[in-house]
Amino acid sequence: MEVLFEDKDLIVCTKEAGVPTQTKNASQKDMESILAGYLKENGEEPRVFVVHRLDQHVEGVMVFAKNQKTASALSKQITDHTFVKKYYAIISRESFPDQGELVDYLVKDTRTNMSKVVKESDPRAKKASLKYRVIDTWDDKKLLDISLYTGRHHQIRIQLASRTAPIVGDVKYGGVATGRSLALCSHFIGFVHPTTGDRMEFDIKPTGEDFKDSRVLG
Repeated sequence: MEVLFEDKDLIVCTKEAGVPTQTKNASQKDMESILAGYLKENGEEPRVFVVHRLDQHVEGVMVFAKNQKTASALSKQITDHTFVKKYYAIISRESFPDQGELVDYLVKDTRTNMSKVVKESDPRAKKASLKYRVIDTWDDKKLLDISLYTGRHHQIRIQLASRTAPIVGDVKYGGVATGRSLALCSHFIGFVHPTTGDRMEFDIKPTGEDFKDSRVLG
């Protein structure tokens, strides 16, 4: 974990792939417990509020609130779609269009912890939308820069996989095994600071091995 910004209201930091945002497993470290320990070492109340989540196998930048008021304000920005999230993803499909908007209706299967695309008429369905553009290509790989409009369970993973363009390393959704974490990184978040009103933007470079092959990110 690297702390990118911190004040009395919030912490912006990086999450490594393999670390869950939150877990009920007391023997496993998660971002919530890591940050609580960090705050305790600095003489602050060892408590953070989770505002948004990243899949355990995804690396990226996150923001956590230090108090309920800040958490509620940031959560409202997410609900109002004014909280900006962007991801890098690598797919292995040469014929994928260079840009586009993907809209699907998803259902989460709690038994398998996977999501699937269903018809809009399905009463369980939740709308999922994102916009992407290809920013680099090499071999049979394409690097996508994705603007995420909704935050559904495994949204990016299933929306790409359902178009026969699974993320590299995402075996769960049909991707090729690489022995590394899946090639997905939450590289950018943008929001308005609930207390100061300042526009906050944070953009990081992925650390995953697959991204190092990109001329743009390598």
